[in-house]
Amino acid sequence: MLDLSPFFLLALLAFVVQWLMFIPSWLFHTERYFDLTGSLTYIALAFLGMTILGNDDPRTMLIGILVIVWAARLGTFLFRRVSKAGEDRRFRQIKQSFPQLLFVWSLQGGWVTITFGAGLAAMTSDFYEPMGLFAAVGLILWLTGFSIEVIADRQKTEFRSHPENQQRFINSGLWAYSRHPNYLGEILLWTGITVIAIPVLDGWWYLTLISPIWVFFLLTKISGVRLLEIRADKTWGDDPEYQAYKAKTPVLLPRLT
Repeated sequence: MLDLSPFFLLALLAFVVQWLMFIPSWLFHTERYFDLTGSLTYIALAFLGMTILGNDDPRTMLIGILVIVWAARLGTFLFRRVSKAGEDRRFRQIKQSFPQLLFVWSLQGGWVTITFGAGLAAMTSDFYEPMGLFAAVGLILWLTGFSIEVIADRQKTEFRSHPENQQRFINSGLWAYSRHPNYLGEILLWTGITVIAIPVLDGWWYLTLISPIWVFFLLTKISGVRLLEIRADKTWGDDPEYQAYKAKTPVLLPRLT
């Protein structure tokens, strides 16, 4: 029988951290540390899962290391970006509303818990299975997704670093094959972590397999892709070049032909 308490302690911690950080966020009407807090929460949960609340088997160590590497990279990238920009445009209206801001911080707690759910379940599981095919396939998926996300972010940062590109859309590099390759990478890497976790899941733990589906849904239907597509249509909707790019370039998965 699985002991659920370590998993739920980690899940509760994810929400508590967000609610604590909501307080200064509301008092000072700032969102500057929002993404950084999310990334540090992933790191904290992974570290605790690798030490006092989890196991020390190879699968646990692998999942923890992969999550820490991803969170450290993305958190640093997003914090630098918002610091340079001075604000996160998504929060212009939200940070003026107490219930909306609290909801967004709470949503981040859910984002962390559900996204990391399969990984946390595996890290706190009482079952042990030797590393095998699932670990290999999952690692390949994670490496592929992580590489795509890093390359896409670097390409867009480089593109935006040139003043003449400030009001233009990027359609080069990975962005020539997908309109949102960074989000494709994120979906792939979390799918990889979920695949690594599968062999030690049992019973109700299989519900945590929703992780990559949740990531896909949140990035494409709630935040991320949906908001960026709306903004792009408002900015370049009358631009024939953008319309041609949009017509030939898939939202996420590149065409095989």
